[in-house]
Amino acid sequence: MTTLLLDYTQAILLWALLPGLVLFAFTWFVARRLDNWSIVDVVWSYGFALIAGLLVFVAPGPSGWTAFALHAIFVAAWSLRLGTHLGWRILGHLDREDGRYLKMRATWGGRMAAKMAVFYAQQAVALTILALPLLASWTDSCGIRTIHWVGAGIVVLGMLTEATADLQLARFKQDPARRGQVCAQGLWGWTRHPNYFGEWLIWVGFALLSWTPLLQGIPGLLCAGGMYYLLNHVTGIPLTEQQLLTSKGAAYAEYQTRVPAFWPRPPRA
Repeated sequence: MTTLLLDYTQAILLWALLPGLVLFAFTWFVARRLDNWSIVDVVWSYGFALIAGLLVFVAPGPSGWTAFALHAIFVAAWSLRLGTHLGWRILGHLDREDGRYLKMRATWGGRMAAKMAVFYAQQAVALTILALPLLASWTDSCGIRTIHWVGAGIVVLGMLTEATADLQLARFKQDPARRGQVCAQGLWGWTRHPNYFGEWLIWVGFALLSWTPLLQGIPGLLCAGGMYYLLNHVTGIPLTEQQLLTSKGAAYAEYQTRVPAFWPRPPRA
């Protein structure tokens, strides 16, 4: 067990934290040159695929069709989908910066570059923490078991939920007649945040995919629990709802009375 923990710690430092710090340092220089700090969101999303690739193709470790290989495939697929989705939205409009970073500019003023250097380093740490389940399944890899296939199925369900919600919202926004209205169609009639619910399902799936004989999937369960807390109480729903109440006003307040925030249920007549 001691040897496993030492190998796990070495993998965290060598194949997640160090590459993450290098990646976000480079991103900081690019963002400063572009004068658009939003690109960090795209890089952060692609970072998981980078770590999965490092573990598969560079780091000496398990080979063959193992639980880790299955886990890495689904992490990479999720990472590439999310990064590409954000990339279309952010990189296609580099003349506009996300509202979060505009607020940071207003708060930090001339200290923005220095503050963002710290913020970008924090993203490397966050990336490392959320990669702990993948690193666990790499360190203590085993053959594919039923629990891993169940996890893979939950990841697929979560990704389909996210993709469907994104498509439904995009179609709603494309209709000029619905400008200023609140989308309550499809999945958005079941939960006010189907994309966040789908994201949490993905992390539950990752937790099951990360199960190993010794670590018992504990890093994955901790990440899934942490993601649930963040989405529901910190950076997800609270901030999004605050922005929507400001932009949509009474229409969104009425929507809140009819549709649950996170856990889906059939629409009320």
